[in-house]
Amino acid sequence: MLTTEAATVNPSPAIRARAEARLVAAILGGLGRLPRPWARRLGIGLAALLAAALPRLRRVGMENLARAFPELPRRARRRLLWGCVANLGRLLGEFAQLPKLHSGNIAELVEYEGFEHFEAARAQGRGVIFFTGHLGAWELSAYAHALYGHPLTILARPIDNPLVEALVARYRAGSGNRVLSKHRDLRALVSSLRRGETVGILADVHVQPRHGVFCQFFGRPACTSPLVARLARRTGAAVIPGYLVWDAARGRHRLIFEAAVPLARTADESFDVKENTARLTRRWEAIVRRYPDQWLWIHRRWKSQPAEAAATPSVSAAGSTLLTLGND
Repeated sequence: MLTTEAATVNPSPAIRARAEARLVAAILGGLGRLPRPWARRLGIGLAALLAAALPRLRRVGMENLARAFPELPRRARRRLLWGCVANLGRLLGEFAQLPKLHSGNIAELVEYEGFEHFEAARAQGRGVIFFTGHLGAWELSAYAHALYGHPLTILARPIDNPLVEALVARYRAGSGNRVLSKHRDLRALVSSLRRGETVGILADVHVQPRHGVFCQFFGRPACTSPLVARLARRTGAAVIPGYLVWDAARGRHRLIFEAAVPLARTADESFDVKENTARLTRRWEAIVRRYPDQWLWIHRRWKSQPAEAAATPSVSAAGSTLLTLGND
């Protein structure tokens, strides 16, 4: 009897993984069958319910917003937090709808802005790195770019549940993109760039100090992955900010490409990596300031601080090989 009760209370990892995968498949399948506006609205409702049930997320979000915008009254920061939650729900709805998209209808949902920056970077022939982050419906950005005829390689952190990871990977690759694991496939990423291809990297989240560089982000040190800077230095690839934002007035998304970020190129690799990571972080801060209600404020971006990392290896030691880098 005790064994039965224990099994009921603590299901095996395999049973739990299957249950999680079925739940995710049911949510995505249900939202995917709805008309797109309904899927967005229901996704926002689900995100609001989750935020209400998890006060820790709200607390982290408000703490982050207080750090970033100390001049704003609390009510204004609450509105930004609600915008963040709504954005996550919108992202869920759009992700569930990905299989409905094709080259014939993508222009009805996503339009380019600054496409000439991508063309200029690609014309250099040394590969293009889309420097992006968790802004807007970020899963839709690479998907749409591929449907417009420009497939790319995406670097992603595998989801812990392999069944959910396989499901999500099928959605991500549905428009012709290739998804690589940040834990296993960084050498393949380098090869893609050296062939002159395009890769996309989400590089705006916290990393452990042994893997990162501390850069100022909203006036506070944030431990940041140097992967983009290191890849650009080793391959000569151009780095252009690319991100998707929701235009509520027009009821569609804008896929925005900015001019390539000027990078330091000296004889000192360690200096270049640190300096260029800081430059990229400053550019990303400027982007988030333009669209603060569409960024992931519930993430603990300032989790580590330099005093806590004093005993950890520097980036020149911890990042001596590309295979050691990535988000934690």
